[in-house]
Parts: sequence; structure tokens; C-alpha cells
Amino acid sequence: MRRKSFTRAIGFLLLATLPLLLAGCGSALLDSSGQVGQEQTRLILTAFGLMLIVVIPVIGMTLWFALRYRRSNKNAVYRPEWSHSTAIEIVVWLVPCVIIAILATLTWKTSHSLDPHKALESDAEPMEIQAVSLDWKWLFIYPDEGIATVNEVAFPEDVPVRFRVTSGSVMNSFFIPRLGSQIYAMAGMDNDVNLIADETGTYPGRSTNYSGSGFSGMTFDARVTSQDDFDDWVANVRESERSLTFPKEYDQLASPSREVPVTYFSEISPHLYQDIVQSFHTGRNADSEPGHDGKTTINAEAAE
Repeated sequence: MRRKSFTRAIGFLLLATLPLLLAGCGSALLDSSGQVGQEQTRLILTAFGLMLIVVIPVIGMTLWFALRYRRSNKNAVYRPEWSHSTAIEIVVWLVPCVIIAILATLTWKTSHSLDPHKALESDAEPMEIQAVSLDWKWLFIYPDEGIATVNEVAFPEDVPVRFRVTSGSVMNSFFIPRLGSQIYAMAGMDNDVNLIADETGTYPGRSTNYSGSGFSGMTFDARVTSQDDFDDWVANVRESERSLTFPKEYDQLASPSREVPVTYFSEISPHLYQDIVQSFHTGRNADSEPGHDGKTTINAEAAE
């Protein structure tokens, strides 16, 4: 008897400590910043709450049934002929249908309001940053400033940013979790996503589409600063002695490499981003195919 009581006490103790263990968990999607990220967080929490309307009663009833109809409870009524209840059927079917209808309405509205291609409303003048996924690093091009960086991107707070995204190799996915929407980066295609941050800080970014053996190190830092600090950052990049011309120096950068440190380029080709996109349409890359490990393999016919 004592052993059963001890085992039961340990079980209740473990059950009570579970919330404490979960308290250490965090999510960048829930610690969001900016218009897009915060709207997506509200959408996630709203959908989660609606689904709990079904989940919580089911869990509660499961525990209640197990407790009430346990073998030692002699007061529970056994009704083997019972098979139908209209009231229960109405609740079981009506509640999920209402939840699905609400979720469908939310999905329809947010699919349009959170369209990643939709420009963000703001009093500040939007800026453009061009992002190119490479093996296994990120190249960021600032067309207005005439500079470029590797594995680091910076922009001012409260300024809408239009990221134009493409790939110089296999398909990847551009994602800064705390700021919101991700978008695919594909060779020869010019995609875009609009983001904004409302507080300064360093936001981790990464690719979320597996692209080979160096994928785990394909991360970058998004630095959100004040306008003055951003101007200082641009001035610091312009002090670099490196330049990035197309195709010579770009081809060297695009070759597969891992754990590439943050690199600045003070000079770039005038139409670097467009040249990268067009290179997959003009035949320059027509004889190569992306390999499964993120490297480039030569077409057999071209090799002959």
C-alpha cells in the first residue's frame, strides 16, 4: 500500500514539474519584432487558442474517464447498451465546424494582409537590399550605397526594407524568424519579401531549405540600428579594401565554402544583382546543374 502511495506521489510530482521544464523553452516566432512578425505571432496564438477549445476538453475528459471508470471505483454506472446521444453528437460536430470556419476566415484574410510581396505602410522611405544565397553563405548587396557584405545585413529601425532574393546555386530560403515571412531563393528568379523591425538589436537569420553538407553554417546576423548607427556602419563598410566585380571576383566568392566570416566589399559592379539573375538565362550557367550536396556538377554533354 505504501509503495503504491509513493509511486502515485512521484507521478504527481513529475507532472507538477513539467511546466517548470517548459518554462525554459523559447521561440523566435513568438518573440517577434515589427509589423509583419507581430501580426504573424498574433495569428499563431489565435489559431493555437482556437484549437485548444477542442484539445483541452478532450484531454480533461480522457483524464476524468480514466479516474471515474477505474477498476477500484464501485460507484461508476456500467451501461453496455448505451450507444447514442443527440446532444453529444451536436457538440462533437458543431464545435469543430465553427472553429474550422473561423480558422478559414482568418487564413483567407491574413493570406492577403501578410502577403510577403506587399509593400509595408510607413512614414519612412523604404530601402532595398538584395540577398543572394550561395554555397554556403549569404551575399547582401546595397544598390543605393554601392556596397556589399557577406553573412551580415544591417538596416535602420522603423524603416521598411524590400529584400530582393535570388540564388547563385541551389534553392534556399531566406528567413529572419523574429521579423516574419520567409521567402524562397531560386537561381534565375527574382523574388522579394518586405520586412520591418521596430526595435534595435541583432536578429539571427538563416536558410531554412537544406542545400548540402554546409547547410548548418549558412547563417547570418541582421543588425537593426538607429539611422545614425546605420550611416556609421555603411561608412565602415566603405573603408574595406575589397571589391566585388562580376564575374571574376563573384565567381571566387560563389565557390563552395563553409563558416565564412563576415566580409565587407566597398566597391561592386553597377548591376551585380541583375547580372547574377541573368547569368542563368544567358547560357553562362546553362551547362551546369546544382548537385545534391550543394556543389556544381558539369553537364555530361557539355563536357564532351
